[in-house]
Amino acid sequence: MAVYTHVPAEDIDAFLARYDAGRLVSAKGIAEGVENSNYLLETTGPDGQAGGGQRYILTLYEKRVDEADLPFFMDLLDHLGARGCRVPRFIADRDGRRLQQLAGRPACLIEFLTGISVTEPTPAQARAAGAALGSLHKAAQGFAGERRNALDKAGWHALAARCGEDLDQIQPGLAPRVADELAWLDAHWPGDLPHSVIHADLFPDNVLMLGDEVTGLIDFYFSCTDVRAYDLAVTHSAWCFSNDGATWFGERAAALGAGYAEAHGLTEAERAAFPALCRGAALRFLLTRAYDWINTPADALVTRKDPLAYLRRLDFYAKADPAELLGA
Repeated sequence: MAVYTHVPAEDIDAFLARYDAGRLVSAKGIAEGVENSNYLLETTGPDGQAGGGQRYILTLYEKRVDEADLPFFMDLLDHLGARGCRVPRFIADRDGRRLQQLAGRPACLIEFLTGISVTEPTPAQARAAGAALGSLHKAAQGFAGERRNALDKAGWHALAARCGEDLDQIQPGLAPRVADELAWLDAHWPGDLPHSVIHADLFPDNVLMLGDEVTGLIDFYFSCTDVRAYDLAVTHSAWCFSNDGATWFGERAAALGAGYAEAHGLTEAERAAFPALCRGAALRFLLTRAYDWINTPADALVTRKDPLAYLRRLDFYAKADPAELLGA
């Protein structure tokens, strides 16, 4: 369930009248995602003729996305798109405005990209995802915008404090386990690696594919300025395990790392720091899932994601041979 704000079809049609996009033919709520309300729109196209339709994404921003951050996301996607990245750019209306209001929410019309999100990636698909992330990092060079990562190490400490002893309701002993991990990361987090704009949430459901080809990278609403190789660690944690975190797929990991290294390259310092970055990525998603688990009623329409799936990843990373993480 990811449509929190329901918009009547006639209101969407009136919204489209501001654009050279044609009249509304259909609007379907998109179930994927948890941050915003999304609709897949089909229109008649600019010429107004039925049968020549086009597709767009209509996004209404809910409380988790700060409206003040939207210009950063818009400018970033314009920058990446102009440099060949397959990303969904924001569409301006006839007056040049990209940000609108609809149903009391900030709203944007966004390009539709073809492709599907895979649920069980093959090594070839993992390699393509790694290459796409490397290409994104290359294309991001020269982007002037900056946005602080609210879910950096300081953010993890704040989240852990807000969860408090309620972490032990998820699993006995989880609160001291998190405290120990935070202390370890405080002592071992790398402070001198290259920074850049990162996606910070490149899960398989944010990568569109046709076969083994990446056709789009989507959902940039966690993008920020942070350690560049941390972005690869986040992607590694999402692509190289079963959903429950119980099974590690070494072939996927080797392929992901090879694709990234070929497209962008990894320094020796980044490789050396990678185990710590992976532990940080696992803790980040453990804590955000734990916070949502504690604060979301069990009967809510939003499906809660299991925090323990990321505790299993964290435990794996804490014991793994560093050489095996990237297949080296």
